[in-house]
Amino acid sequence: MPRDFTPKVVTANALIEGDVVYLTRDDQWTRHMSEAELITDEAESQLRLLMAQAQTETVVGVYLAEAKAGANGPEPVHFREAFRRTGPSNYRHGKQAELTDV
Repeated sequence: MPRDFTPKVVTANALIEGDVVYLTRDDQWTRHMSEAELITDEAESQLRLLMAQAQTETVVGVYLAEAKAGANGPEPVHFREAFRRTGPSNYRHGKQAELTDV
């Protein structure tokens, strides 16, 4: 029996910088998951994924990540996505120093 569809965000890595990025409703890439488009329809998620995968000059490693609605926008459901959005874990610098909800 197929599983029910869960909300998703389109995520990838910026081609030049390597930063984790998320697709917004207006087809832009943002480094903040809270600004990403939370997709609640399975067919729409596949269309958004295909559109993002075609942007080979901008991003690499495009995929759908499970997310949930939060007070300030989408939030990660799984540890992997929570870890990806903060960057390397060797010490608090850059994005890690900016985040207060991790």
